[in-house]
Amino acid sequence: MKTNSDLKSLLETLQFLYDSGEVDVLDASPVNRLNAIKESKPAPVAPSVEELQDIKLLEKVSKTEARRKAEELAYNANTLDELYKALLSFEGCSLKTTAINTVFSDGVSTSDVMFVGEAPGADEDRLGKPFVGQSGQLLDKFLAAAGFSRSKNVYITNTIPWRPPGNRQPTPEENYICMPFLERHIELVQPKMIVMLGSTALKTLHNPKEGIVTLRGKWMPYTTSHKGFTVDTLPIFHPAFLLRSPSQKRLFWRDILSVRLRSETV
Repeated sequence: MKTNSDLKSLLETLQFLYDSGEVDVLDASPVNRLNAIKESKPAPVAPSVEELQDIKLLEKVSKTEARRKAEELAYNANTLDELYKALLSFEGCSLKTTAINTVFSDGVSTSDVMFVGEAPGADEDRLGKPFVGQSGQLLDKFLAAAGFSRSKNVYITNTIPWRPPGNRQPTPEENYICMPFLERHIELVQPKMIVMLGSTALKTLHNPKEGIVTLRGKWMPYTTSHKGFTVDTLPIFHPAFLLRSPSQKRLFWRDILSVRLRSETV
């Protein structure tokens, strides 16, 4: 509560302001002094066409530079260990900043059969290995039933080694930037065949007009752009799709048996 001395001091201050010419301090109607501040702010201006073009050019240059650096690091790697270290040193993909681990591979690198999945999920990011979550466990069951095992005769990697936030799909730009690492991975492993798990792996390697439903179960050659290494590839459903659509397990099993049969003849 204000005392009489406080009120007296306030009145003396107002009188001083009035005598000094600040007559509007005693206006009859209240005035919102913040309006002047709001009105003084300039209205937002949309970027011009030229500015937008400059932004797009910078993004293109940034993406091109990141791809060039990825090629330099990947193509200079002569072993899988060197390729892994190259990934650890690469700073051109923003996914690396939000991921916990760089998910490189699992299995036997001298295997004839190489599986390529999409980007890591939460479990893979946490443990640093591909296909260790629920879909990975389902994959292992199918592989075991066909005589395959990570510890004996298959090798597994992903199109991208870092988990996208929220388990979203990698963007075309992210795939483009990281592609040299995947291609060099394939060249170093030299598999007799590659099994592409899901549409993301299919699009990354082949970018076909048709989708995974149309192309699954059909063998097609793939040639790397760096060394020109050619290998037969087979698109099949991703195990995560089977968890959502159990009725597709029959087709998945048929495709795994196709891989088993081919592995016995190469």
